Amino acid sequence: MFSAYVVVTVMTIAANAWAAAADFSRAGFVLANSGELGISPSWIPLLGALKAAGAGGLLLGLLGARPIGVAAAAGLVLFFAGAVTVHVRARVFHNIAAPGGFLVLAIASLVLATAR
Repeated sequence: MFSAYVVVTVMTIAANAWAAAADFSRAGFVLANSGELGISPSWIPLLGALKAAGAGGLLLGLLGARPIGVAAAAGLVLFFAGAVTVHVRARVFHNIAAPGGFLVLAIASLVLATAR
């Protein structure tokens, strides 16, 4: 069970660190997606910071600060549940798999972090 926790959590950290870097660099696909969803570009750095904080918290959890890891995973679950909701409300379904995939990783990290 511990190996599954480590593998899934490392995948979640990598995915969120990549997404945060894309937000911070204002990648073209990030700007296009936020425009489709009606999200102001001024929100992108904050969204990137939340993803980065989640990744950092998961890393701290892996390094022994279990409550921080659990809190980070829970925060990412809420964040990506919100992202999926925004996609549904805006009726933007062609790329809903992206936040859905991040949500699945966050849920798996949370379940495995609380189970250990």
